[in-house]
Amino acid sequence: MEEDVFNILLVEDNEGDVLLIKECLMETHLPIHLHVVEDGVQAMQFLRREEKDVGVPLPDLIVLDLSLPRKNGREVLAEIKADPALENIPITVFTSSEAKEDIDNAYERHVNAYINKPLKYEDFNQAVKSMVEVWLMVIEMSKK
Repeated sequence: MEEDVFNILLVEDNEGDVLLIKECLMETHLPIHLHVVEDGVQAMQFLRREEKDVGVPLPDLIVLDLSLPRKNGREVLAEIKADPALENIPITVFTSSEAKEDIDNAYERHVNAYINKPLKYEDFNQAVKSMVEVWLMVIEMSKK
């Protein structure tokens, strides 16, 4: 972790969800640098530090939607977990899919958590805050 700033990569193509997540993260008052990409191709370019992403730090957490253009979240998850340089980055799937097949597939690929996007704002806000607090505060602190 760089200077106690938490780097989160949000892979999300829904602008409304991106805005909501940003708002929720601001309410945590944690030092978070949120990087946002809108499709799976951009996610892999970011993680491999290609093109405009040369020199960016690897994220402390990846928040991944499954329904993405160009390369979907399932493919991104498989690529990350197959890459020794990326496989240990914690990944939370944050998606509207409640399909058992998607949930099973994500855990078979060793995702760290699978969260369905709540429909009500209060529940959405709490889900985002809890996800960040668990992954960035509790787990990161236990590594020190």
